[in-house]
Amino acid sequence: MDISLIVGWVLGIVLIIYGIGLQKMGNFIDIPSVIIVVGGTIAALIASYPFKVLAQVPKHIGIMLSPKKYNAEKVIDTLVEMAKTARKKGLLVLEEQANGIKDPFLKQSIMLIVDAMDAEKIREMLESEVAAMSERHDQDVSMYEKGTSVAPAFGMIGTLVGLVNMLKSMNMDSGSANSLGADMSVALITTFYGCVLAHLLFGPMAKKLRIRNDEELLYKQIIIEGVLSIQAGDNPKYLEEKLLSYLSQGQQNKIMKKKSGNTGREDAAAS
Repeated sequence: MDISLIVGWVLGIVLIIYGIGLQKMGNFIDIPSVIIVVGGTIAALIASYPFKVLAQVPKHIGIMLSPKKYNAEKVIDTLVEMAKTARKKGLLVLEEQANGIKDPFLKQSIMLIVDAMDAEKIREMLESEVAAMSERHDQDVSMYEKGTSVAPAFGMIGTLVGLVNMLKSMNMDSGSANSLGADMSVALITTFYGCVLAHLLFGPMAKKLRIRNDEELLYKQIIIEGVLSIQAGDNPKYLEEKLLSYLSQGQQNKIMKKKSGNTGREDAAAS
């Protein structure tokens, strides 16, 4: 489980409370302001997105909190082993291995080359599927990015409402000038709520979903290039180096170091 999102939220709340001071927390609690900012933000999101997108929020939270699902290193190893098998026994042998694969995208990709489809058609089909997936993810992320702009806007609306009420009160009763500071602080609380919602809630959620999307995109790009190289009969060693190039230099060094360590242990055991 990836708890970094929860840790960030808790840490942010704790630091805000510490900065305000427990004794003064009551000054920052105002129910009408909460209704304006939170209620207005939710209403704006409902008006902007269909219910089928809004209903995905629990699923999105699960994705944010789940550990890294797409293991690029593991799929590279799988593709390299399949390349070795295909060079020795032919592509048709991969059908049996594909039936045991749980990942639907990898299984589909392997079956396409087993069926001897044209390489360009395979690339077009798989890349179209990835593009459609990315478009769906963009729509989901845009909802949280929308929240980062809507929440401060409703904070400003709440501030304007508070200022209008304050000025009206001053016009009606000249003695209310003594409460100017208190009324002004209440008016500004809505801006505070809007900024917290935007930068502590919606912003991190959008970023986390972007990271998960990038991980899946990389994973599927590796699969596309891998299966097409297997179909072309590329050397497994070349295929491995080609697919590793999609990873960061740090990840490549880590993988190569691990392989070197495993080879050293195997040589020691053999001797």
